[in-house]
Amino acid sequence: MATVAEVYRYLDTLSPFSLQESYDNAGFLVGHGGREVHKLLVSLDITAAVVEEAARWGAELIVSHHPIIFQPARTVTDAEPVGRVLLGLIEQGIAAICVHTNLDVVADGVNDALARKLCLEQVGQLCQNGEDAQGRPYGVGRVGVLPGGKPSNLQAFAGYVKQTLGANGVRYVDGGKPVRRVAVAGGACSGYMDDALTQGCDTFVTSDVKYNGFLDAKALGLNLIDAGHYPTEQVICPILCDWLTKGFPGVAVRQSTVHTEVFSYL
Repeated sequence: MATVAEVYRYLDTLSPFSLQESYDNAGFLVGHGGREVHKLLVSLDITAAVVEEAARWGAELIVSHHPIIFQPARTVTDAEPVGRVLLGLIEQGIAAICVHTNLDVVADGVNDALARKLCLEQVGQLCQNGEDAQGRPYGVGRVGVLPGGKPSNLQAFAGYVKQTLGANGVRYVDGGKPVRRVAVAGGACSGYMDDALTQGCDTFVTSDVKYNGFLDAKALGLNLIDAGHYPTEQVICPILCDWLTKGFPGVAVRQSTVHTEVFSYL
């Protein structure tokens, strides 16, 4: 048995909320801290469909990566999407804890999960932000070496990334080099291209790359793959499930089955 507040404190030991970026809104965002949790749903996002899924299952808590409240909410009504989700949570008595940019930077967080998913070896940090209160280093992105047997041709490697992450499609630009040393950063991290180059990377896998980002990568001689925001971060959901199952063996933990990539490619 656990309470919402106990789940929050447990997650804070693994991925301290104090490490989130200044613009972020990670934390305990909706609900009663003293509410007992018997069932817990994990999802990358909290959408209306995810709230309905949690309610059908009888979950008292949703733990997500992306915050349900990101920008300041001036109103909470059924006239706009976020308001409808918040009303659904409140009316169903479901709490929400969101573990966002703090989960991007910690060990075994989003970027370690992404590096492992792509089978990178000799993994290290792409950019070290600092150390937490316990002296553990943290930072954005990871760098690793592509093992033998994996495709070093960029087009083939891009296909491997698509298949491995279950992406509906990928966008990429050829920097003119074979794939050997790879940087990864889940979510919108194309601003770290210079860090990837400084680390001696020939290839960078991230998402949400703008047009000029592709132009810059080609000019810099960096292979750049945009594998999508959802595919590059969804890899953390099984990790969260594992953490929560180990931390609270008396709580039923399940990953959302209704939340999937929001868009398709032709």
